[in-house]
Amino acid sequence: MVVVWVWAIAVVPSDYYCQQHGYYMSSVVDGKTERYPDYQKALQNDFELNTAITVMGQIMADRGFPLKLLEQEIKTINEQDAEDEMLTSKSGGEIAETPYDRLKKKAKCDIILQLGWKINHFGPRYSLTFNLQGIDAYTNKQIVACQGTGEPTYSAELPILIEESVVNNLETFNYQLQNHFNDMMANGREVSVNIKRWDNAPFDLETEFGDRELGEIIEDWMADNTVSGRFNTVDATENMLVFQQVRIPLYDERGRANDTRRWSRGLVNMLKGLGITSKLTTKGLGQASIIIGGK
Repeated sequence: MVVVWVWAIAVVPSDYYCQQHGYYMSSVVDGKTERYPDYQKALQNDFELNTAITVMGQIMADRGFPLKLLEQEIKTINEQDAEDEMLTSKSGGEIAETPYDRLKKKAKCDIILQLGWKINHFGPRYSLTFNLQGIDAYTNKQIVACQGTGEPTYSAELPILIEESVVNNLETFNYQLQNHFNDMMANGREVSVNIKRWDNAPFDLETEFGDRELGEIIEDWMADNTVSGRFNTVDATENMLVFQQVRIPLYDERGRANDTRRWSRGLVNMLKGLGITSKLTTKGLGQASIIIGGK
């Protein structure tokens, strides 16, 4: 069976663009007021933004990178959010996510393209300066970027200005983007995994199971189940292990598209074989936490 991976990419307005145009929402986190882009408000009130996203979608599709439509993804997310609002914890807590988190997780995007621009005036002529950043939705790392200014023109129509400024600067961007995808195909997707323990667990990561410590057993499992054994142990104590730059296969043994949670479930099952109960949680698309010693 030949499996073809279809990359999920979406264009969103940059944080700066949203702040400049008042498209944001606020919430209090740990006593601090955080501001987040409000993509729905932006799409509902900004014709130029919708035009820019449409034009970028065509430009990227012409180069072999079809985009997910932001407006349709938000509609789907809103439907899912309506279901999530019915879920509360025993203490009355609700599921907490930023719009960016929801877009990454629920739209299952591999890459988020953040687009911002401004229009320059030179007497009767116009040009457009743009900035485009490609963010890996699993690691939040910038993996590609480009910026540029088009030649001045007498047309003030946004689609023309975007075409003239973006197209001439996009080839290197697309080359870098394709290289990123090629790297994932060859070396796996990068995620992070944290191992923790409940404070009332009757053992820790230095407890021996057979002739090896539990932490060593977990590290050996990581080596056996990552692509080419690629991962870094950045912190290790009797209570926790922190693994970063963990390269997981794009597909599981059944040929299904892999994600951080599905892959981490294999480690949970391995621990279960040792008689260890654990709880698996995820944050966003690319970070998993496994808390050992109970659910």
